[in-house]
Amino acid sequence: MEYFWNLLNVLIFWELTRVPLCYCLVRHKLPVLWIMPVSGDPARGNITAQVLPAVDLALHHLSEQPSPLGNYELQFHLTDSECDNGKALKAFFDTMFNGPKPIMIFGGVCSSVTSILAQSLEGWNLVQLSFAITAPSLANKRRFPNFFRTVPSDSAVNVALVRFLRQYGWSRVGTLTQREQTFIEVQRDLSRHLEQANIQLAEAESFSEVPCDCVKKLKDNDVRIVIAHFDASLAAKVFCCVYNLSMYGQKYQWILPDWSQATWWTNSDSTNCTAENILTAIEGSISADIETLSSRHIRGISGRTPQEYEKEYDERRQLKGLGANKFHGFAYDGTWVIAKVLTRVMETVRYREKYSIHRNFTVTDQEVGQMILEAMEKINFFGVTGHVMFQKGERAANVKFAQYQDGKAVDIEKYSAITDELEFISPIRFQRDKPTKDRTHVYPQRKRISILLYGIVAFLSFLGIFTACSLLVFSVKHHNHWAISMSRPFMNSLIILGSVLSYSSIFFMGLDGSYVSDRVFEVSCSAQISCLSIGCTAAFGAMFAKTWKMRSFCKNHSMEKKTTKDYGPVLLVMLLLLIDLSLLICLQILDPLRRTVKEYHIEADPHGQDFFIQPFSERCENTYMGFWMTAFYVYKGILLLSTCFLAWTTRHMNIPAVNDSRGIRFSVFVSVPVIVIGTCASMLWQDQPNVQFCIVTLVIITCCCSTLCMVFLPKIIIIRMGPDPAFLSRRFHLTQWNSELEKESGQDNDERNIMEQDDTGASDFETDMTQNISLSLDNLLSENLHLKQHINELDSELEDLTRQLNELSPSVMENVIIRSFVHKTVKEKCLTLPGSSKCSRNLLEDINSPEHIHRRLSLQLPILHHAYLPTIGGVDSSPLNSPSDSPQHTLMPRTYGVLVTGL
Repeated sequence: MEYFWNLLNVLIFWELTRVPLCYCLVRHKLPVLWIMPVSGDPARGNITAQVLPAVDLALHHLSEQPSPLGNYELQFHLTDSECDNGKALKAFFDTMFNGPKPIMIFGGVCSSVTSILAQSLEGWNLVQLSFAITAPSLANKRRFPNFFRTVPSDSAVNVALVRFLRQYGWSRVGTLTQREQTFIEVQRDLSRHLEQANIQLAEAESFSEVPCDCVKKLKDNDVRIVIAHFDASLAAKVFCCVYNLSMYGQKYQWILPDWSQATWWTNSDSTNCTAENILTAIEGSISADIETLSSRHIRGISGRTPQEYEKEYDERRQLKGLGANKFHGFAYDGTWVIAKVLTRVMETVRYREKYSIHRNFTVTDQEVGQMILEAMEKINFFGVTGHVMFQKGERAANVKFAQYQDGKAVDIEKYSAITDELEFISPIRFQRDKPTKDRTHVYPQRKRISILLYGIVAFLSFLGIFTACSLLVFSVKHHNHWAISMSRPFMNSLIILGSVLSYSSIFFMGLDGSYVSDRVFEVSCSAQISCLSIGCTAAFGAMFAKTWKMRSFCKNHSMEKKTTKDYGPVLLVMLLLLIDLSLLICLQILDPLRRTVKEYHIEADPHGQDFFIQPFSERCENTYMGFWMTAFYVYKGILLLSTCFLAWTTRHMNIPAVNDSRGIRFSVFVSVPVIVIGTCASMLWQDQPNVQFCIVTLVIITCCCSTLCMVFLPKIIIIRMGPDPAFLSRRFHLTQWNSELEKESGQDNDERNIMEQDDTGASDFETDMTQNISLSLDNLLSENLHLKQHINELDSELEDLTRQLNELSPSVMENVIIRSFVHKTVKEKCLTLPGSSKCSRNLLEDINSPEHIHRRLSLQLPILHHAYLPTIGGVDSSPLNSPSDSPQHTLMPRTYGVLVTGL
């Protein structure tokens, strides 16, 4: 009997040991103040009622936990804040003074109410934990040191957004924000993160009710990536504007808040768009939001996976007929955080009280508050929302990215704040399989000289240089010929040199950055302007000197033949070249030419691609380009205008001695207008490098070619065709000159007397033809004086011979004809001088009087046959005769040789 009694006691004890401790031990109650709006919000719903099943589920799971969690029971005291600052503060103070005094505060949805309470928590030695407020402003630990939250702030979403933007290479974005405090704070925080990540915020627009104007501004500013912050109630209006403005498709990417649980696109009654239009506009947009439940199948602190928890939560809320809320998982994990923190603190307090050396040891509220803060910083466990831990009071959580594909949200990537990396879930869908461009890309395109055009012009320039060198060789080879020697060969060489340098400058004009480096380009700039400037000065300076010399020679009538060389034209050209070199040296030293880039208007791609083209051209410029261009233009302009003026004033002069005078005039008359017109045209076509290059090179080639042809072609014809006077007269208008000379010979004395009486007014009445005749008369007068002196000498010799030959035979009378012919030739020679003086004419008539001839013939006929004819031959071989020795040329009137010798 005793045996059975003992067995019964053992069985009873065994059964008692199997009973849970919670049924045997008393659980300590921990008061927690839960401040939440009890009434529902039409926009958000009744958050408190929707998360209450999650909190009850957490308390139930906590009750099943072993010691020490099982030793404590959280006792929530719900207080209605009504999202009103005054009412919330009154409820808080009533609880603090009426009891039970809370150890912690749980909840907080309204930003304004939570911020006011959080600032005062440090004075009350309380710590608040929120699961539903995401305002970035509450992350300031200086203002809110005792505030924590299990839900990540919107700042955490912004960090993930920046990481997402950088992954796809988007460095230029715009924002569209609703004018509410919450969205404005999020946008400000995003701007700060974008600036830190060196991402350009191109445009930030905000709106209240009508978003279309803001959307249009984003489009006008070429914003392709738009980050939106607005409520779901306005989403239909926004995307109706997006649809009407065609800001969707492959060119645009919208990043929105997470509205996956709302069918907002069906609320299109307030817009002029259909639901299909809105779905078309939102297709491909991306949403970014915190991860409300972890997708990992890991059993957390409660011993359940997030999927198992969600199933239990749905069962509880469906029993009560409540809707789901995205914050329920954070409320569940928040309950576990409070339980773990308070359990650790209470266990620490009990340990200190038990083992303290003081008999009546107690822990102050300040010490408890500090212990709670330290415990909150040490929280680290895996909950239904993921890894739960705090970094400076903020939850380090995951952010999920989803894309609207075919009208539904598809998860594409997930960001982990702990690892700062994006985890791939499913491929993102881009049109044309390429990420959207963050801007309209503008590709630079160099406006270069056409290689074909450059080749043609370079070939023509090479032919011009070859022709100029050939003319130089031809001039050197025939330098003794009168056609070359009488036209100042040195000046002709300068014209050829100037043409060669001008031709050479064309080779440097067509070079740009596509062919040479920047340094070589700058060297080519200096070479280009130097060759062109020196070449122009050499060519036109030589023509200016020739024209100036011709005009001055015609104006100043010299009565004596000049025997010394005239270096005036050469010195004049050297002076012009010295001025040119001085300007170029100053330019190179003070303000050298540099490579500059000029950009033109942006152009759309001709093939319709999503980019623009930025044409640009490379130029040779310096700091004071306008000043230097003005100096060169003024200097060259004065030279060209002076040359043109001199050529115009001598337009009627045709002096065979200067046998290229007509060619110089024609060259000047052709070159100056071409240069002026070409300079103006090149300035007007600066935006078209090919046209400008063609104009400039055409001007250079035209001027050089016309100058060389008009100056040297007549000389080549003279040398190749021979010195036939008739041919020269027909070719170079010498017949007209001779006829004019004969026509004016009888009137020359009167004109010269008028010129001597009124020197100052002579230029007004004297025509260009009179100047031409006067120049030739001066030369003939000089020759006439020489002949008269020679005749007087011959008369003296004849007088002596007459006395010696008084008895000679009359057989030499046949020489009378020759003697008469000689004196007749001399007389004609003298009479051809219309400008001779009266005394000269009387002397000539006295020498050739019949009395003198009869006396000479009767006394000196034998001597004339042997001695006088060589002398007459010497006289007859004067420059009055042509280069031929035949008798037929003896009777020829004034020829070209007379005029050449005269000069």
